[in-house]
Amino acid sequence: MSRVAVGGLLGVFLAELTGLLFGWRWALPIGGAAVALFGLHLNNVLAKSGGGAAAPAADEALESLRRWRSQTEAMIRWSESTRGDWDRHLRPKLAGDFLVTTRQKKEDAGVASAGRLIFGDELWQWVDPDNVSRARRDEPGPGRAVLDDILQRLEQA
Repeated sequence: MSRVAVGGLLGVFLAELTGLLFGWRWALPIGGAAVALFGLHLNNVLAKSGGGAAAPAADEALESLRRWRSQTEAMIRWSESTRGDWDRHLRPKLAGDFLVTTRQKKEDAGVASAGRLIFGDELWQWVDPDNVSRARRDEPGPGRAVLDDILQRLEQA
């Protein structure tokens, strides 16, 4: 029998023995103390065996999901804002994802050709890392539909 089961049976035995020897009015307090000690012992056994390890992993997954959602909402806001916001926040991320996906370096000569091949001229202008325009930063950004098209093409690449 495991130590946990023996501890539980010992607690019940002590409560019964106390009731028989000292009267039943002491059985409830002694039984309660025995159950409390058994609970503490069980908690320690579960903690040592890794029974409490599921909660931190769940917390990490939940926190990761919250971060992803927050980042996605920010990307959508930037896509619907100005070209300056797009150039500052989205273009570096999209260009980086494109370079990683196609296994190229920014300095490679074929980056623009690969970009036009994957995105077409219309979308490539919003991914191209060299197409940042400080003079046109107050113009409206391309919007959520363009961001969605770019992300879909990145997934397919």
